[in-house]
Amino acid sequence: MSDSTGLLLAISLAERKRDAVVQQLAQSQQNVRSALDQLEQLRSYAGDTDGRWVRNGTVGLSVELLKHHYQFSGRLQQAMVMQDGVIANLRRQAELAQKQLQAAESRLSGLKTVLSKRRAEAERLARRREQADMDEMAAQLFARTRAFNLQGEML
Repeated sequence: MSDSTGLLLAISLAERKRDAVVQQLAQSQQNVRSALDQLEQLRSYAGDTDGRWVRNGTVGLSVELLKHHYQFSGRLQQAMVMQDGVIANLRRQAELAQKQLQAAESRLSGLKTVLSKRRAEAERLARRREQADMDEMAAQLFARTRAFNLQGEML
């Protein structure tokens, strides 16, 4: 089994890397959810603000106040567009982490398969050695028994 020490070390390292990638993926997915929540908050705030303006009416408001409202609404729209970009970037990061996880799982699976094959081969060789030892012992026992029987016939 000592020849598998390096392989066991490689498996351990691959498991740690996979675990780190799992954490990275979870963090990426949480970042996407948070960004989506922020976008929803911006949309809700913009809707509430526009709703207040519609309910209160614009009759009797100064031009400056209307201009301020339109600028504010424009900035909210800009913030939502920027948040869409942030979400797209975070989703790309999450997809990359997912691909890294698949690669790490594949590597780990391959290493475990190699270890399993090595262990199976070692067990097969051990069984063959044991069988050869048993055959040798049986042959020696047969030879002794035959020699004893032949010696008994001579007397």
